[in-house]
Amino acid sequence: MMSAYRLTILPGDGTGPEVIKEAEKLLNCIENHTELVFDRTVIPCGGQYWLKTGEEWPVGSFEHCRDNSDAILLGAIGWPGANLPNGDLAGGQVILGLRSGLNLYANVRPIKLYAGVKHKIHDNFTQVWSPKNVDLLVLRENTEGLYHSLLRRSALRAQGIEPEDVKEMKFEGIEGEVAWDARPISVNGSKKLIRLGFEYAKRRNGSPSTGESSVTCVDKSNVTRGCQLFRRVFNEVGEEYPEIGKDAAYIDAFTMWMVRNPEWFDVVVTSNMFGDIVTDLGSVLQGGMGMAASANIGDNHGLFEPVHGSSPKYAGKSKVNPIATINSVQMMIEWLGMRHNDNEAIQVSQLIEKAVSDHLQDGSILTYDLGGKASTSEVGSSIVDRLSELLQSQKAHSV
Repeated sequence: MMSAYRLTILPGDGTGPEVIKEAEKLLNCIENHTELVFDRTVIPCGGQYWLKTGEEWPVGSFEHCRDNSDAILLGAIGWPGANLPNGDLAGGQVILGLRSGLNLYANVRPIKLYAGVKHKIHDNFTQVWSPKNVDLLVLRENTEGLYHSLLRRSALRAQGIEPEDVKEMKFEGIEGEVAWDARPISVNGSKKLIRLGFEYAKRRNGSPSTGESSVTCVDKSNVTRGCQLFRRVFNEVGEEYPEIGKDAAYIDAFTMWMVRNPEWFDVVVTSNMFGDIVTDLGSVLQGGMGMAASANIGDNHGLFEPVHGSSPKYAGKSKVNPIATINSVQMMIEWLGMRHNDNEAIQVSQLIEKAVSDHLQDGSILTYDLGGKASTSEVGSSIVDRLSELLQSQKAHSV
């Protein structure tokens, strides 16, 4: 039975269109060999689009993503000199407006090291961490915290509403000009994120060190009120999952432990800014930002993107690693499969994972960030070829 999904594609800036091209090759391959169909709408957007048109994306784009999309796939946003008059990122309506406007409260970041991937340390490629010891999942709260004001401004602009100016505040003991950002953390937002973290832990294989399922709360609850609330909610939600281990760490200590002993961790839940920092640090464990995929998940929508940014200096050179984008597509198809009880989509997502794993273990076609000389297109085509073979083999065995 054919499964048709409405997919909105936002190529964005810089190298975004290049990695999206490889994602579309992957989607074409899936459509050629399965009953899955992706009804695609491509919307131009981002800083470069704003410099040309004065708009961050065409009018009605937010509403299309909200009302006519089963999933959204984003390339990258950001371009030098592309800033709004108030200093905000041009293209923020896209990446930030969708996060807040669609209430994509969970940023899901797998930190997994594949066999064959080496680490660039002191400009040399070497095996620092073992693949068997790096397989954790970080869930970052995605709509509140220190970025809340910017997220809301972007969401309002995306819907054609001009945000109000921020009121001035005085801080006792501080003189002169002051810039400040609120850091709201709510019970409801924390509950949604933390509960999703426990649900992910139920279907994973546990931490590499013990094989036991666990969720670790990362915060700074010894200092800030918001983190004290987050920790309290974590403890309350954790009582609903007696079969899953619970642990907690302060953010400063956690950054050390994650680098030194990543095998300790299974699922990690944390607040917005802390999650932003630790997941980029975690990308070092998996081979760099070119390997870092992500999902932005809400109750009704999902946006999937590589997190390496637009890499302006490499734009147009077919040099960047497309695997973060390909793995984001894998997360998207798995999410669609889970959401719609679509077993074929789930199976396809598993085969994408295997195609990437086999490609990296072979190690002969790698981009510069992994120590190779291959182009973006060459890596994408290699993975697509492997996926095609896997899909054909699966089809032959099912006849």
